[in-house]
Amino acid sequence: MGRDLKALSQQNPSDVLKELKASFDSGITRPYLWRKKQLLMIERFLEERENDIYEALQQDFRKSRAETFFTEIHYLQTEIRHALRHLRSWMKPRRVHTPLRYQPGRSYYYSEPCGVVLVIGAWNYPLQLALAPAIGAIAAGNCVVIKPSERAPATSALLVEAFGDYIDRRALRLFPGGADEGKEMVKEPFDHIFFTGGKEAGKKVMAAAAAHLTPVTLELGGKNPCVVDRSVDIDVAARRIVWAKFLNAGQTCIAPDYVLVHRDLEKELLKSMKDALEVFYGAEPEKSSDYPALISAEQLRRLTGYMKDGTVVTGGVADSGSRYCSPTILCDIAPGSPVLTEEIFGPLLPVVTYTDTDNALETIRKAGQPLAVYLFSNDRSFQRTFVERTRSGGLCINDLMFQAAVPALPFGGTGECGNGRYHGKSGFDTFSRQRSVHVKGLFPENRLRYPPFEDRKFRILRMLFRFFK
Repeated sequence: MGRDLKALSQQNPSDVLKELKASFDSGITRPYLWRKKQLLMIERFLEERENDIYEALQQDFRKSRAETFFTEIHYLQTEIRHALRHLRSWMKPRRVHTPLRYQPGRSYYYSEPCGVVLVIGAWNYPLQLALAPAIGAIAAGNCVVIKPSERAPATSALLVEAFGDYIDRRALRLFPGGADEGKEMVKEPFDHIFFTGGKEAGKKVMAAAAAHLTPVTLELGGKNPCVVDRSVDIDVAARRIVWAKFLNAGQTCIAPDYVLVHRDLEKELLKSMKDALEVFYGAEPEKSSDYPALISAEQLRRLTGYMKDGTVVTGGVADSGSRYCSPTILCDIAPGSPVLTEEIFGPLLPVVTYTDTDNALETIRKAGQPLAVYLFSNDRSFQRTFVERTRSGGLCINDLMFQAAVPALPFGGTGECGNGRYHGKSGFDTFSRQRSVHVKGLFPENRLRYPPFEDRKFRILRMLFRFFK
């Protein structure tokens, strides 16, 4: 039984929020069994609608079945399995020490759900980025409104029309629509807003949420460096960099945005990356079933402009009719060029050289705070230097992207790259509030705590408090 997209997009956001607040206040989302059932139903959706998901992503991006499985379906299945395995433990109250001066008594805290939360998904991984935050919110016991990205219309339609049949719609809703509907949604007094997208849109979400003092988690992008040291196997590094950069045609917030290679290895790395590209996608990547399209012609025009900022080592081909942009590697780029100062978010990889560690660190600092730092080095001292002297949401050594794939690792940005964390327990915590509880009996009664505090009584109290620190 599908949903009417037009009717759903014309829902009044205030009415939706009011209904979900009533559901939350009724307590239906609190029990472990309700949370478990919803997570299992999402898993069932992923299994039963697998072919529909492949078709939707093919329509939106021409994404291959393999890439869709690994980056969308399996990724979400891993999150669900991790949550189900640990949910009882996450929900348990945590006992804490009660100082002797507050005895007899016991103290603990527990995680309670925020309430009704809004999850705004992004277009580049339209299934994963709509449902992964929702998995954490559901595990935490919240009512959830999911706003899928209108820029991936086939996937958005699938979520609205099919996913709605698997969830408890008293507590979980899909809200389709474009930017205008999104703007109206964020004006509502949700208990938490989770947004994945660009920096400018993130600022607008935060400004709208401030009217109600609504907590906001922002997952944005950044200029992610990939540093290649002289101590590594260049062929291995090249394959891994090319795989990570051109996955999803570079439309990944944690993809390497530029490569910093020691000047002695530049030519060798460029050759190895060019060779890896041909092995992965063939001499004509536009014919490869494993290489997807860009999301829009506008995105293609922006990326074509960046190609002028350096010398094309390989690629440099664009076709607006098919939204195709070839995997492109650039070198000989002037400092301060837009391709080195603006987030690329596409299949262009600038390669620049460094002379020493300080030179590499200075280049990273000038490019702005990254969402991820990647480092290829077998030198422990070199590794430690970059761990200690760079700041980023995550860091991966001798590989790329997997810091965001391990469910037990918190994922998120810092500074202009965003705030807050999710995945696994971090997602549960993001959508929870820790509520403190102290329990005391009515007897015995300590009358020293009450005024009046004459000198003798105050001296006794000071002595007792100093003794029982």
